[in-house]
Formats: sequence, C-alpha cells, structure tokens
Amino acid sequence: MLKLFIVCLALASLGYSAPRDEKCLNCVEEPSKSSFLTAHWTMPLSKLGERRYYLGTFFKANWYKSAKFCNYHGMQLASIESQLENDQLEKHIKEFGFGNEHFWTAGTDQGEEGSFFWMSTGRPVTFTNWNAGEPNNFRYENGEEEHCLELWNRDGKGMKWNDSPCSFETYFVCEAPM
Repeated sequence: MLKLFIVCLALASLGYSAPRDEKCLNCVEEPSKSSFLTAHWTMPLSKLGERRYYLGTFFKANWYKSAKFCNYHGMQLASIESQLENDQLEKHIKEFGFGNEHFWTAGTDQGEEGSFFWMSTGRPVTFTNWNAGEPNNFRYENGEEEHCLELWNRDGKGMKWNDSPCSFETYFVCEAPM
C-alpha cells in the first residue's frame, strides 16, 4: 500500500493524472504543457441544470481576488443568463445556509458605466434580475462607485442583483467548464 501511495505521489508531482472519468462531475481540468497530460483535481462542484458551480464560502474576497481564485482553479466567476439559472443558484445558495449573504458574479460595467457585461464570456448582460432601484452606481464618500454585480437578498424577496464596489469583500460563485 505504501508503494502505491509513493508511486501516485511521484506521478502527481510530475503533473500526471488519469484520464478524466465522465462520472467525475467535480473534476476541474487544467491543460498542462504536455499535450497528453491534463492536471485535474476535485472541487466541491454542484451541477445545476447544464452548468457546474463552486460556492466560494470559505473566505470573503473582493471581485478581483474572487475572479483570480476561480481562474486559478480552472473556473470563472459565474454568468447568469436566465431566470431558471438564477433560481437554481438562489435555491442552491439557500440550501447551503447562505441565503442572506452577498455573492460575486462575473457581471461588471467597468468598461462603460451602465453597460453591464459578463467578464467571464465578454457577452452583454441580456437577462436581468436587479433589486428595485438598481443598478444605481452609488458613489461612496471615498469616491468609490459601484461597478461589480453581486447576488444579494437585500429585502427578503430573494437573491436579486445589486451593483456594488468591486473592493467589497464577500463570497462568490465560480462556474466550471462542462
């Protein structure tokens, strides 16, 4: 048993991993320098509809660090393209006991004020689920404005969208490639 462990450890240190098993819904792959080797590891992913998500709830981070974390692990901040997808994420977040928390998504209007797009895909936001009065690009005393899109149950009416300062530290939702 010890020999098998040592062999596996040695192969892992060389970047080798077994071919992805289609049953491994929690595997996130990262292409290696070698064309026939692919590194992958298991993340606690949840398949909701046609997409797989990771809820970043072990620490809070600003929008940029959240995106960096997702990218480092072979994912991107989530884009939400339909009411069904929004509802599935909301239900999932509530089931985890985080229904009153904030969660970063890939949405931003940093390129042009008021023109939100998904940083993960580059596509404009077409489906929306804004809280009443949002987005409002509120300007804080320090001059910071709201340019990043979060999910938030502000008034107990469900996880709606809010624009928030990108420096705000909160939880986040990563989306894994299928």
